[in-house]
Amino acid sequence: MFILGIWNPFLCQRSFLLAVLLAVSLGEEAAETGNDVRPNFILMMVDDLGIGDIGCFGNDTIRTPNIDRLAREGVKLTQHIAAAPLCTPSRAAFMTGRYALRSGLGSRGRVQVVLFLGGSGGLPQSEITFAKLLQRQGYSTGIVGKWHLGVSCESREDHCHHPNQHGFDYFYGLPFTLFNDCKPGEGKEILVDFERALRDLNVLAALSMATLVIVRVCGLLKVSLKVVFLLAALGLLGFAVWHIPFAHIQRWNCIIMRNQEVVEQPINLTTLMQRLIGEAEQFVERNQHKPFLLFLSLVHVHTPLFISEGFAGKSRHGLYGDNVEEMDWMVGRMVDVVERLGLAQKTLMYFTSDHGGHVEIANTQGHLGGWNGIYKGGKAMGGWEGGIRVPGVFRWTGRLPAGRVIDEPTSLMDLYPTLVTLAGGQLPQDRVLDGHDLMPLMEGRVQRSKHEFMFHYCGVYLNAVRWHPPDSDAIFKAHLFTPNFSPKGAEGCYNIKVCQCHEGFVTHHHPPLLFDLARDPSETSPLSPDTEPRYAEVLRRVAEAVEVHRRTLVPVPDQLTWEQVLWKPWLQPCCGTFPFCSCSEANSTAGQVR
Repeated sequence: MFILGIWNPFLCQRSFLLAVLLAVSLGEEAAETGNDVRPNFILMMVDDLGIGDIGCFGNDTIRTPNIDRLAREGVKLTQHIAAAPLCTPSRAAFMTGRYALRSGLGSRGRVQVVLFLGGSGGLPQSEITFAKLLQRQGYSTGIVGKWHLGVSCESREDHCHHPNQHGFDYFYGLPFTLFNDCKPGEGKEILVDFERALRDLNVLAALSMATLVIVRVCGLLKVSLKVVFLLAALGLLGFAVWHIPFAHIQRWNCIIMRNQEVVEQPINLTTLMQRLIGEAEQFVERNQHKPFLLFLSLVHVHTPLFISEGFAGKSRHGLYGDNVEEMDWMVGRMVDVVERLGLAQKTLMYFTSDHGGHVEIANTQGHLGGWNGIYKGGKAMGGWEGGIRVPGVFRWTGRLPAGRVIDEPTSLMDLYPTLVTLAGGQLPQDRVLDGHDLMPLMEGRVQRSKHEFMFHYCGVYLNAVRWHPPDSDAIFKAHLFTPNFSPKGAEGCYNIKVCQCHEGFVTHHHPPLLFDLARDPSETSPLSPDTEPRYAEVLRRVAEAVEVHRRTLVPVPDQLTWEQVLWKPWLQPCCGTFPFCSCSEANSTAGQVR
């Protein structure tokens, strides 16, 4: 006989708390005894890699045997899509499983990424990364390499945007990214025209000041000393505003941090690769007996290209090819450490790029950016496939079928729910997530992607919409606007080097340019009512989906305004006494070529 007692809310609360504590305790015990069945995760993301640079995605001239092996032994995604065509917004979406504008990291103007470590913009503390959720599940979490999502908000000590505040127990690498300014002799890259304008104003001010002094000394005109001193003070202030941020960008931006400590300023590129791979290997070795997440965020193959002695001149594609082959060797090192420690059957390994290759970048020796294969466009070019279609490779020995190829649309944002679900965590219920769990698709339990619609942003502007109809194999993409290529006839923004998203740099299309990527992956032949029977239906369904999607957007603080991105001395990370920031890390041999 069952007796129905009186419901006691306090007893229920206590029972729930005990259940949670028991689950955590059992998880910790399982980790300590080595019986934890939850997988480890090693996520490897390359910077600016073109999908056409990899052997398993069609390249037959650059050697990538280690990445090709992962694809043979695992699952290859051929329509793996970045949420943005540039570093900062793409990585924000990857980390949060949400389009970047939901985090305030969509640009409204020319500043499309974090520009200074001394700026106050970055990934907001309100965002919940997959690392934070795995950390709550007892995972050891680490990131080695590039961050590029901000550091501090109000003081250089608050580290509000730092990886340690976003779920990573350990961070070693570049809180910023690589820019030409980081490599002596490569020239300048950050706001070059703005710096030139400030410099010219300072030169004019200095000439005016000198003329005024000469006129007063010669007695040609009576000028008050107060006016002279005031103009001199303004001139010195203007010089400081120009010279201090821009003349020392290498020192301000090109640094290495271990957790929240600056250990090298400015960065030494000659030993960077060895140190990064050494740190990644050591993280796996330290955490081999408990569940871990390692995000190896490679600085290859972003310019300025740098190369280790063992790889220089070895490829058939110059310095860029050498970089790709060195990057592949680093991937091989990660595979080796996993297999050496007997972790292959409990480790999900993932390889991708943050967006497509940079097609406009070159020097006197030739092209320095990636190759995007048959796909049109590249880095920063909004919704064109070349800027957002990236390699997607997963390997989990014994769990994922070897050699599976999936042609369904997937997203970098899908990593978020995939990792959290496999780790036994709960997805946040208080926010919109834009990614979907990939395991049912990769294991063959379902045949179609959950992404019926995908929205391609350039900054905060909706650039294109992809529709994969449930009743068809077609994959339609409607471009609402496209970047204005320059010079005329080119397929890139060669005159300005990086395409922009805002008015004056784009052409809006009414009706949208429509392609079927299943038949025309290169986006060369726009559809019309004469060539596509479903033309009107597709545009109608896309318009309806856009309206539904826009209702999910809520206003958030903009992280990429001029106020947020420009350099503030009180936010600048520094080793030593500011502004005399300087230190070098002892060279490590842990990652030497062998």
